[in-house]
Amino acid sequence: MQIFSSKLNLDFLKVGNIAVVFSLILILVSIAELTFNGLNFGLDFTGGTKVEVRYDKTADLIKIRKELTDAGYQQAVAQYFGTSKDVTIRLGVLQGGGKDKAEISNDILSVLRSSGDKVEMRGIEFVSATVGEELTEQGILAVVVMLICIMLYVALRFEWKFSVGAVAALAHDVLITTGVFSLFGLEFDLNVLAAILAVIGYSLNDTIVVYDRIRENFLRMRKGSPRDIINISLNQTLSRTLITSGTTIFVLVALFVWGGQMIHGFATALLIGIIIGTYSSIYVASLLALKLGVTKEDLMPTVIEKEGADQDALM
Repeated sequence: MQIFSSKLNLDFLKVGNIAVVFSLILILVSIAELTFNGLNFGLDFTGGTKVEVRYDKTADLIKIRKELTDAGYQQAVAQYFGTSKDVTIRLGVLQGGGKDKAEISNDILSVLRSSGDKVEMRGIEFVSATVGEELTEQGILAVVVMLICIMLYVALRFEWKFSVGAVAALAHDVLITTGVFSLFGLEFDLNVLAAILAVIGYSLNDTIVVYDRIRENFLRMRKGSPRDIINISLNQTLSRTLITSGTTIFVLVALFVWGGQMIHGFATALLIGIIIGTYSSIYVASLLALKLGVTKEDLMPTVIEKEGADQDALM
C-alpha cells in the first residue's frame, strides 16, 4: 500500500521564486555569520588538551567549572559524556602552561579532589596547534574535492545542467549547516565534519533519485513542458523522499536526545543537513536545472551512425 498516490499532483514549482528568495536569505545569513563570527572550532582543530574523568556520583558541572577557573584554567570547558558521572574537560592550547600530560592530569585531579569528591582519571589526549591547522586544511580540501568529483560524476551520468544543480544544492546544504553552527556558537569538531560529509552523500543520493525520475519522464513522456515533467517527477518521488528522510530524522532525534554529549554535535549537524538536503533536492537541484533550460534533447542518447548506413538507405 502506497502512502502517497502516484497521481498526486502538487505544484512544487509554483512557489519556486519564493524558495529562491528563502534560500538566498539563508545563504547570505550563513555567509555573514561565518565571515564575522566564524566557527567555534573544537580542540581537534585549535589544539589543546582533553581530560576525561569519572566521579563516583553525579558530577556538578557548575562546581567543576568554578574549581577550574579558580585554579587558573579560565577557559576550561566541562561537559558530560556518556553518563552524568563521566566528565570531559577541554583546555585550550595555552592553558596547559607548557606542562606535559602527567603534570596536567595530576594538576586537574588535585583541583577536582580538593573539595572531597572521589575522582578517577579515565584518559588524557593532547592535540597540537599544528595538527589542528592541518586538520582544518584537510577538512576543507576534502569537501572541495568531493564537490568537484560529484560535479564530474553527475555531468557524465546525466547532463551538465543537472551537474550544476546537484553541486549547487550540496554547497547550499553545507553552507547553511555550518552557518547554523556559527550562529549558535556550537562546537565544530571532527565529528561534525564527518556529519557534514555524510550530509553531502545523503543529499546527493536524494538528488540522484529525483534526477533519475526526471530523465526517465523526459524520455518517456511525449507531451508536457520541462516544467510539467519536473513537477510530475517530484510528485512521483515524494513518497520515497518523505519515508527515507522521516525514518532517518526519527533515528537522529533519538541520538540527539539520548546519545550523550560526545555525539551531540554529530547528530545536530545531520539533523540540520538532512532537513535542508531534502528541501534542496526539490527546490535547488531541480529548480536550477529547469532555470538552466534542460530539455528532452539534452537527455536523448547520442545516435551513432553505422558504417555503410547511407548505402543501405539508397538500396
